[in-house]
Amino acid sequence: MGKTVVGAAAVACAAAAAAALVVRNRLGSSGKWERAVTIVKELEEQCATPTSKLKLVAEAMEVEMHAGLASEGGSKLKMLISFVDNLPTGDEKGTFYALDLGGTNFRTLRVQLGGNGKGIDKIEQKEVSIPPHLMTGSSEELFDFIATSLAKFISSEPEEFHPPPGRQRELGFTFSFPVRQTSVASGTLIKWTKGFSIEDMVGEDVVGRLTKSLEKIGLDMRVAALVNDTVGTLARARFGNQDVIAGVILGTGTNAAYVERAQAIPKWQGPLPNSGAMVINMEWGNFVSSHLPLTEYDKALDAESLNPGEQIFEKLISGMYLGEIARRALLKMAEEADFFGDTVPPNLKTPFSLKTPVMSAIHHDTSSDLKVVGDKLREVLKIDVTSVEMRKIVVEVCDIVAIRGARLAAASMVGILKKIGRDTVKDGGEQRTVIAVDGGLFEHYAKFRNCLESTLKELLGDEAAETIAMEHSNDGSGIGAALLAASHSQYLGLTES
Repeated sequence: MGKTVVGAAAVACAAAAAAALVVRNRLGSSGKWERAVTIVKELEEQCATPTSKLKLVAEAMEVEMHAGLASEGGSKLKMLISFVDNLPTGDEKGTFYALDLGGTNFRTLRVQLGGNGKGIDKIEQKEVSIPPHLMTGSSEELFDFIATSLAKFISSEPEEFHPPPGRQRELGFTFSFPVRQTSVASGTLIKWTKGFSIEDMVGEDVVGRLTKSLEKIGLDMRVAALVNDTVGTLARARFGNQDVIAGVILGTGTNAAYVERAQAIPKWQGPLPNSGAMVINMEWGNFVSSHLPLTEYDKALDAESLNPGEQIFEKLISGMYLGEIARRALLKMAEEADFFGDTVPPNLKTPFSLKTPVMSAIHHDTSSDLKVVGDKLREVLKIDVTSVEMRKIVVEVCDIVAIRGARLAAASMVGILKKIGRDTVKDGGEQRTVIAVDGGLFEHYAKFRNCLESTLKELLGDEAAETIAMEHSNDGSGIGAALLAASHSQYLGLTES
């Protein structure tokens, strides 16, 4: 996708409010319609994100970042030390591997780097399904299976990519489960998620377990980095652009990582790294502040979730939840205002039946009669008959929810920029700042992305916004992991033999 300069956003967030006024004026005076309009107006008021409120959110994010860096448990923001103190420079050379384990499938990748700024020469990858019985068996069985699959992938390595005699192959390992990292290449599993339940692995070092399985089959490979996918997103973009200072995931979930001065991390106990910098994994999905605009729908969603009181910020802005918030508002309209007819559509009662990609499709509908909106309501919610006026109201509800999410995400980015002093233009400076972003909300949801970009400009001002850019960074969990293996190679500084 390349870079998108923040100031170039084509769609202003305020357009939704103007469209809403037109819809309301055309709805007529029926009591039921008035009740539906009132529900939408209340949603809009509760989701309001004026500039003044967003600046308070940005300031709150900065305060929580300081607190999280000061001590463990000092903030809802975990501000995890990633132990990544060397990000890729673009000069790395050689063949590096990645293992991306985050669900019922895993990927193995081989990445060939050209060195001296030549970039990536070649990427090869293979996806493997994990047999269900291994997800609940023993750690030895699971990692033996992964190691054997990795060895099979390596066996296809072209001869010219073989490591020189006496050198190990090196691997970046993305392990997308809760881990307490203890070094750049070690970390203990806190708990399993996503359908895995292997009790003997909890509390154990995941890299050590993988290494045992590699040694068992005689595969001489060193895990050079244990990687969080958000840190990988930052690394993936930094390889091609040294102005990148943060990586943000805006997809099903959300998170951010950024480059911090090591001296600005009071809870860091070890010797300062030679680079003077450390990547911090914020886990910003757990951010909470009294300034966040919460609605009755957000509070009910949180109370009914598997983790009430946790990940509040993620529940406001991520792709997992945007559609669900809109569904809950539409359900209230159906129940209290007979919005879709005398009976409530059964599918509308089903949690998470309205998914965020459907919202995106609704927002991409440019037809005069909003045909796509009607089609989606029929296909997804089994609502067969809708007028153009009803479709406009549905679009408005989606507008309100998506715009709030994008504007809050932008405010949080400004919080990061404030923390590291990049939110203003320095005298005589030509400083450029790039935020790398990955995830479906940024890549595929134009309404969300445009609002994100225009809000960042609104909060920073024209002059500062000219120095800030967003850049799409894809596959941090795969390519990014291989690049971190390269930047943390034990052979850095040694010439190729």
